[in-house]
Amino acid sequence: MNQISTSISPDEIMGVLSQVEINTLASVDSKDLHETLRRCSLAVLNCGSQIDDSKVVFDQFKNFDISIHRRSRGIRLDLINAPSSAFVDGQIIRGIKEHLFAVIRDIVYVHNELQNSTIDLKASPQITNAVFYILRNANILHPGVDPNLVVCWGGHAINRTEYDYTKEVGHELGLRKLNICTGCGPGAMKGPMKGATIGHAKQRHRKGRYMGFTEPGIIAAESPNPIVNELVIFPDIEKRLEAFVRTGHAFIVFPGGAGTAEEILYLLGILLHPKNKETPFPLIFTGPKESAGYFEKLNEFIGSTLGSEAQKKYKIIIDNPEKVAKRIIKDIAKVRNYRRKQSDAFYYNWKLKIDENFQQPFIPNHQNMASLAISRDQPTHTLASNLRKAFSGIVAGNIKDEGIRAIEKHGPFKINGDKDIMLALDHLLESFVAQGRMKLAKNDYKPCYHVIK
Repeated sequence: MNQISTSISPDEIMGVLSQVEINTLASVDSKDLHETLRRCSLAVLNCGSQIDDSKVVFDQFKNFDISIHRRSRGIRLDLINAPSSAFVDGQIIRGIKEHLFAVIRDIVYVHNELQNSTIDLKASPQITNAVFYILRNANILHPGVDPNLVVCWGGHAINRTEYDYTKEVGHELGLRKLNICTGCGPGAMKGPMKGATIGHAKQRHRKGRYMGFTEPGIIAAESPNPIVNELVIFPDIEKRLEAFVRTGHAFIVFPGGAGTAEEILYLLGILLHPKNKETPFPLIFTGPKESAGYFEKLNEFIGSTLGSEAQKKYKIIIDNPEKVAKRIIKDIAKVRNYRRKQSDAFYYNWKLKIDENFQQPFIPNHQNMASLAISRDQPTHTLASNLRKAFSGIVAGNIKDEGIRAIEKHGPFKINGDKDIMLALDHLLESFVAQGRMKLAKNDYKPCYHVIK
């Protein structure tokens, strides 16, 4: 594979930097921090890759490196053995360049301003503040703007029919001048953005926002798609998920696999908390008519594990993009009125209650996966949290570098729990495998988990 070594400068992407900020960026000497920067930068430069296996990506570009140098007017990046697909006629593609400096901005900010500060990242309110600070530093939060941000979740390994449907829904949202936020990758993360760009263009809406939230563990398998114009890298999946629910005004879920199930369970667990009972939170599951069976299986799983109250938190709309968009507009109006009555910000949902067990990073190793408390002997929202962690481990075993290596060394993760819940979980996972929703390489998928029934 062709590779390029070159030097680039941020231009106006990172704004005007003080000498202190320049020195801070250029003095990254932590081995672990450098490796995180290297891997995330490679993921951005590898935009458009058809590989969703982080281990394969890192092995393929093991000679890639990046270094930051100080200059009197700012910083310079040296890229060594970067993927040639990130360049046109020897010049780095503008969007990729923006994403590359967003990586540096967020990772260095988290390291210097949050992890090395007095903020207690073990305390729930401080975690919420940390998420806010990361978003503010990335200029994501815009006061004085009416609610208009739709978060779209769904899988990267969807089929063409489902992908086209996500574009149609995005188009209807764009026609209504709504902005899009996704996990930033391909598939159901790219489709709504692509559709929205056309809708925005038809309305001559020139300030469309296509926001992508990601984290170091998953970015290599789901490189930011080229439509993303505001990229944010969070330090872990939990802060990434909290950023979605704090900033989004409505949520749409398209067909997906384990990662989408993780996101759904995270959100339902929060909405099932008694303190969030009266909070309006638009949530729609949608897909083409060919995907009706997928949502039937998902709805059945939610009902059998979390109950009918969880099923009331969302609406399923099949094969009707216009109806989805109209419902979103109607429900966002309820969000707007509620936030005004509660004196809560439009740009950050401060009043939403998120328990600490949804916020603390879950390390998906064999011991932690086997120790998950997946039983009915706990509040329903806590069960949702633990089920979410089980799916987080499956995602790690499927596409994350560390998870893949752990599976290769120790075998599949073991998941224990109440028998009826395990049967429901195994049934859902079997349907994901049969429908090719676990990885892009659908034909030779080998489960990274073993559900003990």
